Amino acid sequence: MTITHASFVTLPVSDQDRALRFYRDVLGLEVTADRDMPQGRWLQVAPAGARTVFTLAGPGMGGFEPGSARGIMLVTTDVDADCARLAEAGIAVQGPDELPWGRMALFTDPDGNGLALLTEKEGF
Repeated sequence: MTITHASFVTLPVSDQDRALRFYRDVLGLEVTADRDMPQGRWLQVAPAGARTVFTLAGPGMGGFEPGSARGIMLVTTDVDADCARLAEAGIAVQGPDELPWGRMALFTDPDGNGLALLTEKEGF
């Protein structure tokens, strides 16, 4: 096998503009693609410099159910500060909690897709 990386992760959303405001304006991700395609709008976001992007798939794109993604882990250098920013933006956050692998908090996007923030424990 010669796999080098994952290209994208699909996040099914009911409203791409609302999702874009959340991922870009609240989480600070960058838009890497935003174009009209025959099957609908192709909208992707990612952390700066990331090789793997998130496709914000709207209704009709692949038959995905909005809010059905789970376990999307976002690594951060300061989970506590990021949780405070999410709370200021009105986002409900569980944690952060101290775990064997680092400090982690859970939250959802406006459609209910499950995300986590993690500050990794050094050496883990």
